Amino acid sequence: MELNLKGRRVLITGASQGIGEGLALAFAREGCALKLVARSADKLAALAERAAALSGERAETLALDMTAPGEIDRIAEFAGDIDVLVNNAGGIPGGTLWDVNEDAWRKGWELKVFGYINLTRAIYPRMKARGGGVILNNIGNGGENFDFDYIAGTTGNAALMAFTRALGGRSLADDGIRVVGVNPGPVDTERIRKVLSVRAKARFGDASRSGDLLANYPLGRAATVDEIADLFVYLASDRSAYTSGTIITVDGGITSRRAIG
Repeated sequence: MELNLKGRRVLITGASQGIGEGLALAFAREGCALKLVARSADKLAALAERAAALSGERAETLALDMTAPGEIDRIAEFAGDIDVLVNNAGGIPGGTLWDVNEDAWRKGWELKVFGYINLTRAIYPRMKARGGGVILNNIGNGGENFDFDYIAGTTGNAALMAFTRALGGRSLADDGIRVVGVNPGPVDTERIRKVLSVRAKARFGDASRSGDLLANYPLGRAATVDEIADLFVYLASDRSAYTSGTIITVDGGITSRRAIG
């Protein structure tokens, strides 16, 4: 399927590793011009070289801490007239209500929840002025599966789901801007491997038994990064031009596997 994304300008936050890295490479394979944001300058520089080799387009980088004062405005200036914004930065800490103290809770939400909201607020008027655009939010299926052991994350993701639906419900009709959320389940990244190790330690007393937890997932594995990134690429394209104000869950059926009894 030809997605006609060549030359589209795409900004990705949290781009240096994990799903963000996969997103950068997936958009690069479609010939997009990338603007990559994350904390690590070295990782961004290496990724930009790989992306430019794939796309034939320039890949620009901006290394900063999105939660620092004034940095959202810096990202908006760096973005310029982008066609696609992918909000991806941030990971909210796991744990129960008593495991995650107020400071950790606020730090997690400052990057992911308020980071998504504030960057959207900064970029949206620029997209509106140029006649349209696409905003894609990488959220997580914790927003649909209320998990006491991930209480800060499940609450934050649910808030971002509501934000995405509320904004996307009017943005296409009023301003020609599509806003869509993606809820991945477990994805094979360094982050999920650490999470599973911690849970295996708590449940079995042995962090090396994380594979026992994977056995409970569909197909006995987490999703690959490419399985998630390729969906973002499709949603960014004109092939998905009527999609806005909705959340697409990609978790192998975990969220739907609910039963009575």
